[in-house]
Amino acid sequence: MGFSNGSSITVAIVLIFCLLHLSGIQAQRTFTPNGFSFDEFDLSRDTDHLKFIGDASASLGALQLTPDSKNNLFSLYNRSGRVMYLQSFKLWSSGDIQASFNSTFLINIYRTDNWTAGQGLAFLIAPDLSIPPKSSGQWLGLTNDTTDGNQTNQVVAVEFDTEKQYYDPDDNHIGLNINSVISNKTESLDEHGIRLCPAEATNYSVWVQYNGVSKLMEVYMAKGGEPKPEQPLLNATINLKQYVKQESYFGFAGSTGYPNVELNCVLEWSLQVEILSNKSNLIWLKIGVGVGVPAVALLILIGVLYMRKKKVSSDEESNVFDAQLRWLPGMPREFKYKDLKKATNNFHESMKLGQGGFGIVYRGNLNVGDHNTAAEVAVKQFSRDKMEGKDDFLAELTIIHRLRHKHLVRLVGWCYDKGKLLLIYDFMPNGSLDKHLYETSNENTLNWERRHRILAGVASALHYLHNEYDQKVVHRDLKASNIMLDSDYNARLGDFGLARALDNERNSYADLGLAGVPGTMGYVAPECFHTGRATPESDVYGFGAVVLEVVCGRSPGIQINHNQRLYALVDWVWMLHREGNILEAVDERLDNDYVVDEAKRLLLLGLACSHPIASERPQTQAIYQIIAGTLPLPNVHPFKPVFTWPSMETSCGISELSVSSTTTLSSKGCSVGSVNNQWA
Repeated sequence: MGFSNGSSITVAIVLIFCLLHLSGIQAQRTFTPNGFSFDEFDLSRDTDHLKFIGDASASLGALQLTPDSKNNLFSLYNRSGRVMYLQSFKLWSSGDIQASFNSTFLINIYRTDNWTAGQGLAFLIAPDLSIPPKSSGQWLGLTNDTTDGNQTNQVVAVEFDTEKQYYDPDDNHIGLNINSVISNKTESLDEHGIRLCPAEATNYSVWVQYNGVSKLMEVYMAKGGEPKPEQPLLNATINLKQYVKQESYFGFAGSTGYPNVELNCVLEWSLQVEILSNKSNLIWLKIGVGVGVPAVALLILIGVLYMRKKKVSSDEESNVFDAQLRWLPGMPREFKYKDLKKATNNFHESMKLGQGGFGIVYRGNLNVGDHNTAAEVAVKQFSRDKMEGKDDFLAELTIIHRLRHKHLVRLVGWCYDKGKLLLIYDFMPNGSLDKHLYETSNENTLNWERRHRILAGVASALHYLHNEYDQKVVHRDLKASNIMLDSDYNARLGDFGLARALDNERNSYADLGLAGVPGTMGYVAPECFHTGRATPESDVYGFGAVVLEVVCGRSPGIQINHNQRLYALVDWVWMLHREGNILEAVDERLDNDYVVDEAKRLLLLGLACSHPIASERPQTQAIYQIIAGTLPLPNVHPFKPVFTWPSMETSCGISELSVSSTTTLSSKGCSVGSVNNQWA
């Protein structure tokens, strides 16, 4: 038996079952029109409810998808089987109405110490009660070498794979499969502390949930007996109507190979499927028959006239705005609002990533390509009143719709529908930099290599915005919470809600009538409070604050107590530099596990970028080279320089506009404000 670890355990289980029967206690088995629950299985008794196909069977209370034999290894080679529930379920109806379902099961994939595991099992939705021939080995009982990838399969499955093929990430992962054993989306389990087929037999509880409204499928997993985790291991948007039969069957499939084998066991299984109803359609049909065709026609005419009037007023309001969007060159894809509602589970609170001054950001699953494959996205919904919201929306969209850089968060698309304004970005699975600096335990602190790589990435993005894009773009709100991290902890600069492009006839935001000080305290250059203007130099100052924050593990906005005096972060680091002890500023949570030369270089660079006089700060190209170690550090005076009032006489001088050097714009000020979230 797959979940036993020796003959004594097997005997003990048999005795337990005997005692249960003798005492009159029966395992729980319930059946309803929309589902069922099995706490254990019996081959002779359950044939009224389950179909055993291929090499599948049941023994000692468990479904055995492949033969259950430890003593006859030959009998395990290249086997496959399915166990399907005999009742089909209606999974979709007219229009886009789809049934939600929840399934929970307990699995055990067992091997002895001298076996190498292979191949795996799957929870599946299938069109009938059959199994393809020769579907052992890598095919998991789902397809074979002639049917794999065929749309006529009408199979959707969640695989639990224990052997790596050329298309797999590793030999220990789960995946979402559509008509093929090549998964549309996978998740490696090693980093989650889960081993599907460990040396010591282990039961795992699995929860598979599908939301028929949002089309979101989620897979949760935990060791047997542990509660359901808060976050799914795997989630993806999938429109089941496109792939499965209206009446489909649920079950399990599994396979072994050669020479790699395992015992594929399911110990418990429950399923609940939403019952779809055409009640509303029937009601309208009865109304039509009851009141007669003329009355219905009159109602339709009134409705058409009302909708036309409403549409005219709405069009008058939106035509100008739509025109502003349409002319933008290189515009990304436009999405429908209803699709974004489904992608975010109707903007459910559980999908919320964050909130700020410009709106709320939600996690979503959306088909963004041409192959109906779902991808995780971040959906930013602007929340200000209509006119101001449109201004913010247009400002951000105008800036970012053509930006292309590997260290910028990519804009996937946009939506303006029914007064709703939304932007869709790539989802960053590791969230924002500040979360890892302040909201994780010491064990999860960013290591030195990642911190150094993050700062190099942000410097590269900033140089692109200031010098390599066809317009000079100033971010205006550079801070740790606006630096996102992808799956490999690479930096992606995001949140362009405050950014503006400086064209060839303007050199600061004051020229655009955008004076004011938006931004976040601690990251705002001192000249901004005097001039109310933004320049590339003010971005460099914000970058310097980020450098010190990342190296020191302290927020620029906090006060640091040193020798009974309180210091801002930049002043504290400058004081340590003056005393010759600058490395004392390095985050102590790194436990001295860092490169000394790199740490000193970054701390001095942070001070150079934090120079109170804008024209003395390094340019972005030099910053990137300093971080890479290909350019020496600028001289950083041991005493912090004093801020001097910037000259205003030539701040808008035409002669300066032809000069591309950043330092020529040093007196052109900043606009900085308060946004308290990584995205919004």
